[in-house]
Order: sequence, then structure tokens, then C-alpha cells
Amino acid sequence: MPREHLVIVGGGVGGLVAAALAARGGAQVTLCEAAPRFGGKLRALDVGGAAVDGGPTVFTLRSIFDDLFAHCGDSLDRHLALRPAEILARHAWGGDRFDLLSDEAATEAEVARFAGNDALGGYRAFRAEARRIHAALDRSFLRAQRTDPVGLTFRLLRHTPRDVFALRPYETLWKALGQHFADPRLRQLFGRYATYCGSSPFTCPATLMLIADVERQGVWLVEGGMHRLADALTALAMRQGATLRSASPVARILADRGQTRGIVLASGEHIAADAVIVNADPAAIAAGRFGSDVRHAVRAVPPARRSLSALVWLARGRANGFDLARHNVFFSPDYADEFAALAAGRSIADPSVYVCAQDRGEGLAPPVGEERFQIIVNAAPSGNALGEQESQICTTAMERRLAASGLTIERSAMRLLTPQDFERLCPSTGGALYGRASHGWAASFLRQGCRTAIAGLYCAGGSCHPGAGVPMAALSASLAVDMWRRDRASIRSFLPMAMPGGISTRPAQTVDTG
Repeated sequence: MPREHLVIVGGGVGGLVAAALAARGGAQVTLCEAAPRFGGKLRALDVGGAAVDGGPTVFTLRSIFDDLFAHCGDSLDRHLALRPAEILARHAWGGDRFDLLSDEAATEAEVARFAGNDALGGYRAFRAEARRIHAALDRSFLRAQRTDPVGLTFRLLRHTPRDVFALRPYETLWKALGQHFADPRLRQLFGRYATYCGSSPFTCPATLMLIADVERQGVWLVEGGMHRLADALTALAMRQGATLRSASPVARILADRGQTRGIVLASGEHIAADAVIVNADPAAIAAGRFGSDVRHAVRAVPPARRSLSALVWLARGRANGFDLARHNVFFSPDYADEFAALAAGRSIADPSVYVCAQDRGEGLAPPVGEERFQIIVNAAPSGNALGEQESQICTTAMERRLAASGLTIERSAMRLLTPQDFERLCPSTGGALYGRASHGWAASFLRQGCRTAIAGLYCAGGSCHPGAGVPMAALSASLAVDMWRRDRASIRSFLPMAMPGGISTRPAQTVDTG
């Protein structure tokens, strides 16, 4: 019997993980990526002759990738040199500084130094609540097929009934943090976790405090840069037998009578397939970027519901006046005004700034001479070009915020990425980097699931369930491959029942409905 042919559209983290898993399971896999290299947002860009990470910078939930590589008969350590970060992030408010550390006792000492002994009780309560929420949702939601509020409640009642009332979906993260922290700076620090999924702490649910526990479990520094993870996943998928084709943009996904049939490349080449997994923002499907056959297979996200975009400066230069860690955050004095500007689609006059000093971190000698930086300011999604004057205004505002803490970066080379650049990378998103924003209690249930309205067409990636970020994209791919296998088993078990003498098998149970 010939192997089933699975085509994957897009070679980001989700596409590469799906390719590795499906090929490992015995499928014939063809992955088509429009760009010259694989990795999607997980990429490096040339800045003055140096490769600078131009996408995700934080590597968490390493165990997801350890398990993936082990499942495929390989080892993550064989491909990547990883070191645990002792300083998870360094934070600054003008001259005030706070280090969030991997060691819990050391972090408690830092909280007491920074905000006084009275702040310790609130911090411990926050840490415990974040841990409880993460534990409750890890298996029931993050690693499970998408469900609705009723379905999640039943899952929790079945395994950990006490957690049904522990998730705090109806309170905002900002309100919940106010119950833990009297110091507004600590409230701002932990409120920033909302931006990890492109959202505002003033409108996202308190459930997102689970991100604090994700970081508590470990932040890892990838030698050579985060884009090396994309290289490792590429090698893993190829080793399983997947065919990976770069510079192969997909023009159409073919479907007939409710069933996926294959794809057509921009070159005109037709590739037949039994199933297709799309590792692209579902907005591209809904906008007709892959043809009229499938545009109604997913629900479009209204522009007002999109997540944040960003202004990203990639630079080489010398840093002076501030002792940088790998991850650094320089906070503005008015967080509410910052997110009000973003909600209104305006540039932020006085933004908070994230600086990734890519050549710093535990186990690395202090840089001598120039080093590499990725500098990020949140921005509203927009397909409009940023003019030269506005670009300069934004750059000046970013530099002013860094200078408030004494930091200057003498740049020898720089390039600025805007929401328009991210729209080109991820069409039909307006440059939104994380899919649907996590605003309101129901937002997580409204993300695109792996199954669509067309049989044999699936979605995977950071814009889909279970959420944004590198590890979530990997989990999304795993869920998509699992759903494809369930659907395939269900069809195989059904067909013999209609044939004389056939052997019937109980169909696999499915949960996600698209």
C-alpha cells in the first residue's frame, strides 16, 4: 500500500516539527517554503556582515524539544549548545534596577532589596498562583486539542476539580497583579508577560500569569543564536526522510467536494496530496492567499482583534553606561498610556524597550568591541509603510528611554523592521506577530484549531491553538499531526464497514472542530 502523502505549506517552527513527526510516523512528507531558508520568524538577518537574530529571542520549555528529538531517535544536545540563564531578565526604571533570577531564593532576596520585605508575601503568592494555573492548563489545554469553555471544565473536573475555579479568566492580568504587588514597578514587570502573546495586560485574562511559571522552569541561551534552533529542526526533519523545498511559494491549495487534493506552486507545478498542513497565519487562508477553494475553511480574525506587532532594530555596535544581561527591559513611567496608544493605533511617545544583547550571558566572556543587538518596541499592527521621518521619531524615542538608565549604543550598522516588513513575511496579518490577541476571557478558545472546515486541511503554528511562541508552535504542530492521524484512522476504520467482509475498528475520538 503506498504511503500517504502529506504536504506542509510553510517551513516555520510548526511546519518543521510537523514534517519531522509525520515523516517519523512513516508518511511521505513534502514541505514547501516560500523563503530561501527555513525557520519562518526564527531567522537571522545580515547586519553589517554579522548574523543577528531577527525573530524570537527567548527559549523556554526545552523539554518539548528534548522530547521531540528523542521521539525521532535524535538528541537536541547533538545539534545545539544550550546553557541555562541565571539572569532571566534585567529590568530598569531610570536608575532603579531589578534582576529576575532562575534561583528562587535569590529572586526573593532581590524582591526584598528592591521593594522591601513587605513585598515578599505578594511575590510568593503570585509565584504559587502562576504555578497552579500553569499546572492546571498544561495537560488539559496547552497539550490537548482545542476545546470550548465547557470542554475545558469537564477536563479539569475529571482530573483536578479544584482547579476549575483557579484560572481567573474573568479578571484582567493587571487587576490580579495589583492584588499581589503594591509596588507599581513589580506590577509592570510581571504585566509585561502579556506582550509575550502580543496582548495588553489591561485587557488580557489573569490566566496569562502562567507565563511567569514557564520562565521559572528555565530560560535557555542558544549558542550562536536562536536561529540555530531552526537549523536543528530542519536537519531533524530531513533525517526522518521529509523532503524540504525552499524558495517554493504555494499559490493555491486545491480542494474538491470538501476534500483537500494538493497544492499548486507559484511556478505552476502541481503536487497531489492526501492532506495539507498550513504553517502560516490562518489569516492568509481566509484572505484567499491560497486560492478560492479553501478561503472559507477558517474564520478570519477582525483587524481589531489582531495581536501586537513591533518595531525591531537589529544592530551592531558598542554598549556603554549600563551593564547589560542577555535579556533587558527598560520600562516607561506610564504603562497605561503606552497600551492606550497601541489600542488607538498610534506610535508610543515614551515606549518601554526590550534589548537582547546576543553576545552576553552566562558562560560568555564580556564582549570586547562590537556586539549584536535586537531592540524591540511594541507597535500596533498596520500594513502602512513607516516614513523616514516617523522612523527617526521612533528611533529617537527608543534611544531616549535607554538613555534614562544610562545606556547608549554606538551603532556601526543597523536595520529597522516595521509592521509592514512583518506583513510581507506573514501576509494578511497587518504585521501582527501572534495571531489573535488574548483579550477577554474567551480569546484562547477562539484561536484557530488544527482542524479546518475542509477535510484533510489542517493548521499549525504560533497563530493557532494553543498559543504564541516557539514552544507553543511546536505543540501546535504535534496536535495537527495527531489530528491528521486520528482522522486518517477514523476513515480507514469506517470504510471497511461498508464493504462485505470488511474488518471494522472503533474510530479514533476527536475533539477539535476547527
